[in-house]
Amino acid sequence: MDIRNVAIIAHVDHGKTTLVDQILTQCNVFRQGQEVRERILDSHDLERERGITIMAKSIAVHYKNARINLIDTPGHADFGGEVERVLKMADGVLLLVDAFEGPMPQTRFVLQKALQLDLKPIVVINKVDRTNARSHEVLDEVFELFVELHASDDQLDFAAIYAAGRDGWAVRELEDERQDLTPLLDTVLEVVPAPARVEGPLQMLVTALDYNDYVGRIGIGRVFRGSIHNGETIAQCRRDGSIATVSVRQLFLFEGLGRREVEEITCGDIGAVVGLETVDIGDTLADIETAEPLPLISVDEPTLTMSFMANNSPNYGKEGRFVTSRQLRERLFKETERDMALRVEETASADTFKVSGRGILHLSILMETMRREGYEFMVGQPRVIFKEINGRKAEPVEILTVDVPQEHAGTVIEYVATRRGDMLHMEPVENRTRIEFHIPSRGLIGFRTSMLRATSGEIVLHHRFLQYEYFKGSIPERQTGSLVSMGAGLTTAFALDALQDRGRFFVEPGDNIYVGQIVGENSREGDLVVNVQKAKKLTNIRAAGSDRNVKLAPAVKLSLEESLEYLNHDEYVEITPASIRIRKSLLDENSRRQAQKRAAGL
Repeated sequence: MDIRNVAIIAHVDHGKTTLVDQILTQCNVFRQGQEVRERILDSHDLERERGITIMAKSIAVHYKNARINLIDTPGHADFGGEVERVLKMADGVLLLVDAFEGPMPQTRFVLQKALQLDLKPIVVINKVDRTNARSHEVLDEVFELFVELHASDDQLDFAAIYAAGRDGWAVRELEDERQDLTPLLDTVLEVVPAPARVEGPLQMLVTALDYNDYVGRIGIGRVFRGSIHNGETIAQCRRDGSIATVSVRQLFLFEGLGRREVEEITCGDIGAVVGLETVDIGDTLADIETAEPLPLISVDEPTLTMSFMANNSPNYGKEGRFVTSRQLRERLFKETERDMALRVEETASADTFKVSGRGILHLSILMETMRREGYEFMVGQPRVIFKEINGRKAEPVEILTVDVPQEHAGTVIEYVATRRGDMLHMEPVENRTRIEFHIPSRGLIGFRTSMLRATSGEIVLHHRFLQYEYFKGSIPERQTGSLVSMGAGLTTAFALDALQDRGRFFVEPGDNIYVGQIVGENSREGDLVVNVQKAKKLTNIRAAGSDRNVKLAPAVKLSLEESLEYLNHDEYVEITPASIRIRKSLLDENSRRQAQKRAAGL
């Protein structure tokens, strides 16, 4: 049977997962009358809630006399580690581009990775049924992007398909009859090369991991040479250079959304191997006589780091099941086995770990996953990772693309300038303005929250890592201070009402607060210690009009990402399964004053 290994790559929300739903339906993966859930591959709760793909998924469909292995990849640069490793399994890519938005920052990122691996591209202009679609213009923009990325002549001669993934049709020309996805699937068979059949000793690269309570770890990858048989003894070439001997207990090929047990996986196919107790991503499964490892998977280095530590707040252990530093350490190091872009280092402090990733979204997804699993911990302020180039300090710089209403363009440009950003170009798109900047990664911390507030929530922004450049200069931290609780107990409406002119609050009446917890944002510079537990004194005198009506502004409920962006250097976010709280690193007010004096050299 013919095999085609194809990865689907695109910018966030350009329709990858929806298109896969239609491919599965039209290739009869679902039984007649079976209810089909939308975005079937977004199986992770966070993926369905946020509408983004976080983890790459592999499926297989049968079309004509071929099996097409489809790999759905993330579209966000923060999950680039997922993209880079799974592209190793593919021979071609479907590049989806929105027929209105055109190429976006992540389009460039994922396409660049595909071109570097010399994969055969098929460009799919998706959502051409939109009323404001500009399909031909977008196709020209995609061609210009290929040229900018120094694509080869062969890659520039790409096939183009117009599609509406949600409605399940594709055409080679816009004037063609719109029926189903046959033109797209035919193009895959015509354009994407079948994997080369390389004879010789076994070589299989493990690019993903799965786990089963009964059989343990499962290595998923592609066979690049020879074949692997059930029951045979093979060599496992680890990333550190060591070689172990393992026995294959079961083999599986992908079949629709599931897997089918087989006796052999041949060269070019993607499958799963059971029996590898210590397998890691990047390991090579090889013939025991000639254990030749394949080249390691290269992944871009992390650019952002944060401190993870065991929770030592007064609420310690009340809301989480896993609360010790030992449990936190085990969970973080376990994550590095699956996520190649994550780095975890132990520090001098036994209960603090330095965790580095590709961005705030990358790390916040890990935190959200851990809190849902029952973990309780604290994290410090996000910090960029500096390097030294030619003896000078260098920092990561990103390309920021902003889409705002025309009346807010000036506000955005002015704010980016204060964050050491440089504007590259600006163009109108209907009644909105699209602006592109180069900005240090430091300048993006807290940027989204500030701009959403300044533009009444109408800003759309995307960013991706560009390169390291020489240090741009100091960037001011948050201009406002924090409102810090001086006491412990339940907050009262009376106290919050009296303090409303001091700033905006993160808590509501009746919330249980501890000493040193941040209850709001000060409207001025510097922290302000406030009493939010103060109750009204009761008297025997009652008169109409003497009691003022309490009218509180709604409390601001910060998401996890917003809480991380809010932090100053002396603050932590306390994360538990039930709550997200912001607190001072030193809860006692006198301790904070002494620390400030020591920092000032007094």
